Amino acid sequence: MRIYLGADHQGYYLKNKVRAYLEKAGYIVTDYSNEKFDPDDDFPEFARAAAYRVVDEEDDTDVAILICGGGQGMAMAANRIHGVRAIVATSPRDAWYGRNDNDANVLCLPARILDKDYQEATWKDTVDTFLKTPFSGAERFIRRNRELDEIGA
Repeated sequence: MRIYLGADHQGYYLKNKVRAYLEKAGYIVTDYSNEKFDPDDDFPEFARAAAYRVVDEEDDTDVAILICGGGQGMAMAANRIHGVRAIVATSPRDAWYGRNDNDANVLCLPARILDKDYQEATWKDTVDTFLKTPFSGAERFIRRNRELDEIGA
């Protein structure tokens, strides 16, 4: 599994923490964010770069983690790419349902909520849950994902 990261200026500092955490855990991480903090950058370019990698690879286990202020902008940008199923998660429970039920392949994190010292365990557990939860493969979920894919076709 490869993990592609993308973050704008509001997610920059949390993204650095997430990247260090993932690399320490042994994941292969590619970061499409700016190398330096840029308060004038725009989230769509980072969402696009990372999310395209999820669907353009042969390996369907690859995922992206996108981080901006509220997570919603990244999710909106990523979900415009055919085959991407991006979710915003603020808890391990959100991540579990997104993976188990919807086969989400992009996790969007809201830095304004999770980039606090007292939230470190929450974002770590959310990331871990997202990465370790398999898609259930239930027929109804497969059908719904197929219906989603047909919307943008």
